[in-house]
Order: sequence, then C-alpha cells, then structure tokens
Amino acid sequence: MPALDRRTFLGSSLAAVAAGFGSSARAVAAEVPGSGVRPFVYPFRIGDAQAWSISDANLMLGEGLDLMWPQEDHDRMRELLATYGEPAGPLPLYVNVLVVRHGKETILFDAGFGAGGNPQLGWLMAGLQEIGVAPEDITAGFLSHAHADHLNGFVADGKPAFPRATFHLLPEELAFWQGEHPDFSKSKRDPRPLPGMVEEVRRNFAILAPHTRTVKDGETLLDGLVTVHAAPGHTDGHACYRIRSGNDELLHLMDLAHHHLLMFADPEWTIAFDHDPQTAVVTRKRFWAEAAKNRTRCYGFHLPWPGLGHIVQEKPGYHWQAEPWRWLT
Repeated sequence: MPALDRRTFLGSSLAAVAAGFGSSARAVAAEVPGSGVRPFVYPFRIGDAQAWSISDANLMLGEGLDLMWPQEDHDRMRELLATYGEPAGPLPLYVNVLVVRHGKETILFDAGFGAGGNPQLGWLMAGLQEIGVAPEDITAGFLSHAHADHLNGFVADGKPAFPRATFHLLPEELAFWQGEHPDFSKSKRDPRPLPGMVEEVRRNFAILAPHTRTVKDGETLLDGLVTVHAAPGHTDGHACYRIRSGNDELLHLMDLAHHHLLMFADPEWTIAFDHDPQTAVVTRKRFWAEAAKNRTRCYGFHLPWPGLGHIVQEKPGYHWQAEPWRWLT
C-alpha cells in the first residue's frame, strides 16, 4: 500500500478512504466535536501489549527550511527533499500519541496539544474515545519534555486530564522550567513567545504536581514494561522511552527527529526548537547508531503517521524506513 500523506487523509476523500479500511482496521476515530475532522487511530502490538498510534494534529510549519540549521546547508536540504519528491516549502509536523495497554496499565506517552479553539489540533480525546478508553482509565503518563504539543494535553480545564494517572518525567525537565531564569541562549527559536511559554509550562506543572513522580535515566517501571532513557539536547530533560513486552520492544524517539528525511540523512542538522543544538546532535547520533545496529523497532512523535519504522544506516547518514501498515483483525 503506498504511503499517503496527512493532507490526503484529511481531504475531501476522507470518508471514502475510511470506509475502504473496513471496521476491523479501526482506523478512523470519532469526529472531533465541531471540527469536521476525524483523527486516525492505528492499532498494533508490542509483544503481549496492545498499542495504538493516535494522530493529534494537522499542522504545517510555515517557516519551512528557515527552521533548520545550519543555514549554509539549506541547498543540500532542498536537494534531498527534491530527490524524494517533497516540496521545500512548509514542513509537515505530525503529532502522534502512543497509547499502550498491558494488564491493568493503560499508558500515555505524551498527550498532544490538548483541546482548544483550533480544530486542527487536540484530537487525542476523540481518538481515545474511539478505542474505548476513558480519561479515568489512564493509569500512567510519561512526558518526554514540556513543549506544548507534548505537555498541554495532560491538563484540561485547569485540572489533570487523566485524574488517576501518575505523571512521570526526568527531574532535569522540571528543574529547567522551574528555575529562576530558564536558559534559551543556545536555541535558534524566536525569543518573543518564550515568557508566555515558560508561564504556561509552570502553570501546568503546578496542576500536575500532586500526581508527579520523577524518574531516573535507565530506570525501569511497571514490571519491566517501560525503561527511561535520558536524551538531552532538545530540552535539558528530554527523555525517550523503551517499551518491552515478551520478546518485543519499541523505542519511542520522541523529539529526536522532527522530519523523516532531514533529521536522518544528516544527524547534524538541527531544528530551531532545540534548546541545545550541539547536545541534540550528540544524542541523536548515539540513538541512531544503536537503533540501526540492533534493528530496533522505533516510534516517532513527529514522523509520518502512524510513526512506526526502523532506522537504517545509509552512509554517510541514515534513512527512516517506515513500517508497512498491518491491519489487526
């Protein structure tokens, strides 16, 4: 089945495409209220664990390659995009939320944007409804880092969105945002929104504080199901998570990659959102080398939905090999 981009799914032919999948695919979620949008839900397995990839947004980054560094490599980036038939204009930003159910645990790995006034984002709750998961069913939430597309969905109407869930993150992430002067001096991002962003993160952390548990690099939780991996650079306390069940494992790459071509072909290419680009490069190279060597199945928060695939070494860099869709019956 050829790869279809999100705009194809969300276009006027969406209903026909969805109908063609059949009920066993469980590919289409309930409509996001008031939006006319149906987020997609992809079911798969990790050993004995059930898993779903839920799309949370339909976004394009209008700045395009202006977000990518180093700027002197933009011609190489354009050439790469052209080779694969992709425009060098606005860059797609996929937002994939991983849900895992194993035994008594139902787990979220990041929670997307949360519901708001923009119908193009905040679809997670509709996706959870489609698979029969109520907010009270979530027992654990794992945060990679505190940017809005990862953190905000954990809060709704000034309260924890998942009231029974324990909220896990690295202490370095808490310390950065709660420090007196969070340091963005190495980042290439627009500084104007930063004060408001810091205020929003602190407000959300305060709401989640009674449910928060900090975790350590290398710590394994939930009877061996989840292992924490510190992956600094994108933020100080950025974390990746490895899910193991039976003989299977899945490595959640979180924000080690924001683009399925650019962040693999040359791991030294960074995005303006990185807090510490040099550290992000070192971290990305380490994870890419290990995953390619071990043929580890991976999942990407910002990679084309449903975000499953493998990292393949393609010297001098790497290639993201998306996993073919397999419908569960």
